[in-house]
Amino acid sequence: MASIVPADRSNGYEAVAGDFMSRRTRSDVGVATVREWAKELPPGGAVLDLGCGHGVPISQCLADQGLIVYGIDASPSMIAAFRARLPDAPSECSPVEDSQFFSGRRFDGVVAWGLIFLLAPAVQAAVIHKVAVGLKRGGRFVFTAPQQPCEWPDNLTLRKSVSLGAEAYRQILKAAGLILLDEAEDEGENHYYLARKPDTHSQMSESAAAPEHAHAHASHLRNATLVQRDSRAFPFRPPDPILQPC
Repeated sequence: MASIVPADRSNGYEAVAGDFMSRRTRSDVGVATVREWAKELPPGGAVLDLGCGHGVPISQCLADQGLIVYGIDASPSMIAAFRARLPDAPSECSPVEDSQFFSGRRFDGVVAWGLIFLLAPAVQAAVIHKVAVGLKRGGRFVFTAPQQPCEWPDNLTLRKSVSLGAEAYRQILKAAGLILLDEAEDEGENHYYLARKPDTHSQMSESAAAPEHAHAHASHLRNATLVQRDSRAFPFRPPDPILQPC
């Protein structure tokens, strides 16, 4: 009897885990921006890294800041490497959309660097709503995705990546009860969405009444130095997009 091959829940990354880890280990893309973002978190706060990979460089950066890091990734090979690098960090091998986020724990911060656009559109929205539930009051959320709506093949897996675009992400964040504080773009054209869970219900109501594009104020993150476009896999992506309109 032919054996049943388990479905790949890692969006193709388990098959390319070795290549991904080799490339990502040689790149510190995202570190400067995440380090600045982490300064807004309480000392020793709990941070969830969604799509943590093998922990380099984002989870390692957070741990180096004295934060308690939790990691979730659907690639068994990458979670094994994560656990070897950060043995004290709780971790889970699971697609983020299926995870219980460590049995309902609440986090001071959640980061999803190079992950959201790997997911199907409906799953992207569901994960953002789940993040909102998983944050403490006043907790912070940062994720990357291109500003414009577009599709392109992932550099390693060649699977379709999808950006819903800034306007859609703003609406999803608002519907999830999160305040979009700012958007930032580094010199490598990575686009960041910086959000916060309100401290009180009244604060959320006040935010909803504020100008929709209040996030446009200058951010201290805008000048972060990175060297790639939005992509989880490939820190040397060419400057021109593979597939228009991205």
